[in-house]
Amino acid sequence: MNRDELLDQLTEDILAHVMRGSFPERELAASIKPEQLDERFEEYELLLDLHFILKSDIVDFVRDLRSHLRSIRTETRTTSRTRRGTVDGRINWNETIKKRYSEHPRDRSIFVCDDRTIDYDIPENIVLKRLISIVHTTIREAEEYLRDDYDWVQETWKGSEDLIDELQRIVERNVHVRRIRDPDSYEPTERMLTTAANSRHAVYREAASLLRTRERLFDGDADAIRSLLEETAIAPDDQDSLFELFVLFRFVATLERLQENRPTYKTIATGRQEVARFEDEKEIVLYHDNSASDRNLSFVAEPDRDMETLSRTDKVQLEAQEIASDYFGREFRNHTGRPDVIVLEVISEDDDQHEYLIVEVKNSANVDTIRRGIKETLEYLAFLRVNEEFVFGPDEDEYFGSGWNGLLVTQDLEDETASLEEQTENPVTILQASELEQGLEHILHEIL
Repeated sequence: MNRDELLDQLTEDILAHVMRGSFPERELAASIKPEQLDERFEEYELLLDLHFILKSDIVDFVRDLRSHLRSIRTETRTTSRTRRGTVDGRINWNETIKKRYSEHPRDRSIFVCDDRTIDYDIPENIVLKRLISIVHTTIREAEEYLRDDYDWVQETWKGSEDLIDELQRIVERNVHVRRIRDPDSYEPTERMLTTAANSRHAVYREAASLLRTRERLFDGDADAIRSLLEETAIAPDDQDSLFELFVLFRFVATLERLQENRPTYKTIATGRQEVARFEDEKEIVLYHDNSASDRNLSFVAEPDRDMETLSRTDKVQLEAQEIASDYFGREFRNHTGRPDVIVLEVISEDDDQHEYLIVEVKNSANVDTIRRGIKETLEYLAFLRVNEEFVFGPDEDEYFGSGWNGLLVTQDLEDETASLEEQTENPVTILQASELEQGLEHILHEIL
């Protein structure tokens, strides 16, 4: 599966699951944001706005903004007021005579005065103010990253950091911007956008165009989502995270087909990485990128101190752990890595019966990488613990479960490999990307 195929499939997945509200947006955001960004950018809308402001068109807009503001449009509004004995503004003699004749005969102290004011709150300016506000707010959130030497800002804000200060000055001090009222939450309306798009002034046409681009991104337009995955800060330098997300969506889609009821989707919270939960006669919980610590799951790899004899490897590991603990005055534990996806099925909470499928994802067709993935998956199975107790065992031939508890997903290989049927005797099943849709359903049938 090449990058284009992966992006096409993920675009379909996001349209099918995220945009219809059946998959947590924060899980998606956490998967596709650059690693350098902090947890604020796991808020999906903020990440979308970061993607939005990294477009070169936004940088060009900010660069030209000060000169455009010199010719900002306003309208003159005339307000008529009736005064007695004083004149406040320009006297409107026609209205004054009418007022005296109809309401105040023979009262020569009555005057109708016109007060002319400059109105900044026209539709075009509301559109402009909304765009400025979005760009300014997002830049303020991401400023430390835009000023740093990250690859994903090279093509846009790199070398234009002074524009960040320029925009700040415009928002805080420019008299024209400050006189435009802040748009309401529902503004700009479609009519306002249409008015701005048809304006003779380029700045309004550009502002309307950019806001509509943002709308398409937030509304889940297919081309905008494809761009989201492919361009600027959103796509990682390599496609490992995208491949993991592809595998995660395959799990969600397959489980939805197999289960009669709809899942409950969860947002990410500290210490809890539950993505989806299916509740029926059997309860299935899907975790991503976490060892499901809230369910007291862990992957602790250390020798059994109660064993009468230890291998040389175990002895070295145990002694090293104890020496380090003595030296630093705190306890150390040897954890394995963490699997990329965990599917947890609780058959019966009352009987305390559980079944697990542990999945490792390798975005590679390299033989050595796949061999390492096999070893890591075996480690996850052998050292999987619940409440500090090993899940599989105690006999050596039971360390890796029933044979259907470990799955390694890899990229597609050119050479012919063993089929799913030919792997039934192995404790870890290997599926390539193109085999995942069909093979995963078979494996889940065995687990469920």
